[in-house]
Amino acid sequence: MNNCLKFLCLIFCLLQLNAEAKQVRVLNQAVEFTGKINTIQRKSLILHNESNQQKEYILKFLRGNIGSSQNIKLCIGEQCYDPRKDMNKIKLVMKPGEVITDLYIEFGLGITETRGTFDLHFSHIENNKDTFIIEAVYDVSNPNADGGEINHKDISIGSIYPNPSNRIAHLDYKIKNKNANVKVVLNSFIGNPVYDLTLDPDQETISINVSELNPGIYFYTVIVDNKNIVTKKLVVKR
Repeated sequence: MNNCLKFLCLIFCLLQLNAEAKQVRVLNQAVEFTGKINTIQRKSLILHNESNQQKEYILKFLRGNIGSSQNIKLCIGEQCYDPRKDMNKIKLVMKPGEVITDLYIEFGLGITETRGTFDLHFSHIENNKDTFIIEAVYDVSNPNADGGEINHKDISIGSIYPNPSNRIAHLDYKIKNKNANVKVVLNSFIGNPVYDLTLDPDQETISINVSELNPGIYFYTVIVDNKNIVTKKLVVKR
């Protein structure tokens, strides 16, 4: 009888430990903000309460590097807070098994070319060991840092960003003469052609997938009506 009672107590304790182990899980990988200066990006977050209990969390602290010209907001639905100033107002209440999808980080990339990380640390209101962390990274580029915008009679065009790039590179432009034939040609360091892209006069940005290129130095040339206008460097990294 005693052995049976001990066994039942052991099972009960294991069930309790398992219930306590289940907590909130962040389903996103590290949130990435990549873009040019003076822009704002909003990224969604997905949280899952894996326990069978209602849980309430507060923002315990914000850790990391956020520049003086950068802005951050944590939005729960349509209600947005500045985690640097409104820490005590940020609370998350999650029902058992609930998945939250209306949570966002809105990040102003600032006026300076820079990169960094920051983390939002949440803690259960009654159990400091029950925590979860939202991780974020940012990479801010200045498209015109390497010589400024090129103004031609047929086109205005900036520089590829981010540079270096490892996924998608962007190039902003404005075609003044809709009849002009404008192309961007990307070549490897030794001159082998990689991309030959015609710019759409009705668009103002072109995106270039560099994720499958070998890391190294490339050169892109802007060509208007078969005449080279400018050649600049693009660095592809891993």
